[in-house]
Amino acid sequence: MSAVEADAVAAATSASVVRRVVAGLPAYDPGADPDAVAALSGTAHVIKLSNNESPFGSSPAVAEAVRGRLDSGVSRYPDPTGRRLAEAIGERLAVPAERVVLGNGSENILELLCQAVLDPGDLVTTQAPGFSLHEIFPRMVGARVEKVPVTAEFGFDASAWHDALAAGPKLVFLANPCNPTGAMLNVGELAHLVAETPESALLVLDEAYCEFARPDPGYPDGLALLREQHRPWIVLRTFSKAYGLAGIRVGYGVASDTALVQALDRVRAPYNVNQLAQDAAIAALRDHAHLAETVRRTGLEIVRVTDGLREAGFRVAPSSANFVFIDTGCRSDWVAQELHRVGIVVKAWREPGYENFIRASLSLPEDNDVFVRCLMRICAKGEQ
Repeated sequence: MSAVEADAVAAATSASVVRRVVAGLPAYDPGADPDAVAALSGTAHVIKLSNNESPFGSSPAVAEAVRGRLDSGVSRYPDPTGRRLAEAIGERLAVPAERVVLGNGSENILELLCQAVLDPGDLVTTQAPGFSLHEIFPRMVGARVEKVPVTAEFGFDASAWHDALAAGPKLVFLANPCNPTGAMLNVGELAHLVAETPESALLVLDEAYCEFARPDPGYPDGLALLREQHRPWIVLRTFSKAYGLAGIRVGYGVASDTALVQALDRVRAPYNVNQLAQDAAIAALRDHAHLAETVRRTGLEIVRVTDGLREAGFRVAPSSANFVFIDTGCRSDWVAQELHRVGIVVKAWREPGYENFIRASLSLPEDNDVFVRCLMRICAKGEQ
């Protein structure tokens, strides 16, 4: 048997042992590899706008904390409970540390929630367009997923949510602001949705981009609203976005009660957040000035870039996050490939009804200007 034939036999054997539900899962799309885009475009300066990272970096205190930990050594396992970080978060948010759960990014907690809560056949309700892991993780454990569409203006459709929640989901994923549109629910809309969600369901409020939305007076304090609820809930946040720690991977959740945290502890890996990440997050959390400056500069760029795109004739969702969702009028895959040729990486959206949209993170102003000019030129040319 040749090596090619042997590989084919091994692949077929592996495929036969994989659960059918796993074989049918959509793949998570992280965006194109910047190194591959650099090689394709011939440019050393790739403008990476695909993952909603902060171009303003992390607090200088983060590097100091990491250096201190490296100097003291990393040969020991990290604190499996992340007690110091949980206490710092709890103090900041006025919640008991016992109701804080840590994750290797908030995506890790999304996965843990599905493992701890969902049985095969359970119903999960989420948004469309939405964050792909809100669909992938439930389906991974055999749950059913129903997506509630936004309005034509990317807003909250109260009637559609009413019908979806009446179907009795076991778990509800709600992102505010929403990824990929950047649109936010206001106080009334969030209160309405919470009131409509069955008390038997776990309500998961994903606030990965909340820091960018807080300056808007209409943005609701989700944690304050849910504190008054006598029902299971959890608010998820991350240090990857506004705090600039995407490469270190640390997120957290604040739960309605300790019983939910204990359930998540039973399914999580005991050392799921490394010690460098714990130390870095504590340092980032304490630097209020760096966070405020990141949010301020991001807000200025959101307005400037959105206005520029709209003046150029593009339809752009109103964003309260650090990215824009753009109707290019062309196939998103083609637009993304053309942008790769000039050294720009964006996220081509592929959900049904949004195949012409791309999501682009904000970078530094000079990079954003290059992106807008290139997008205008590519879309004016059109597909050949």
